Amino acid sequence: MDEKKKQKANKEANEDTLYARIGGEAGVRQLVTLFYDNMEVIAEAKHVRALHPADLTSSRLKLFQYFSGWFGGPPLYTDLYGHPRLRARHIHVPVKVADRDAWLKCLYSALETMSLGSDVHQDLLEKIVPMADHMRNVEEDPETS
Repeated sequence: MDEKKKQKANKEANEDTLYARIGGEAGVRQLVTLFYDNMEVIAEAKHVRALHPADLTSSRLKLFQYFSGWFGGPPLYTDLYGHPRLRARHIHVPVKVADRDAWLKCLYSALETMSLGSDVHQDLLEKIVPMADHMRNVEEDPETS
């Protein structure tokens, strides 16, 4: 493949990433901003918010960096910190079904506010929901969760 065809193929591939489809850097920043803003006001997320530092600046930045690369954009997080090892980085925090659900409620609300196309919205959820479930690290009796 000649260089021009390779560049065109790379450009087309990059345009099809979730990163591009959500609006690139601005879209990812908006998602993260809305997500953490929701965590401040959604009553069901109060306990999840309490697990974070009082100042969310670092949390917001790291989630932006992580989502950027994970959605197919610049690998900002891995360039700075290496492999995310999300579960290992969060193992000090007990994550139950209710915590996952509260976290996801903040995300769902952020996505609704963004008014993304239904295909983008669905593709984001198909990627994020399994990751959120993977973060659970407390075994619970299915009868009580």
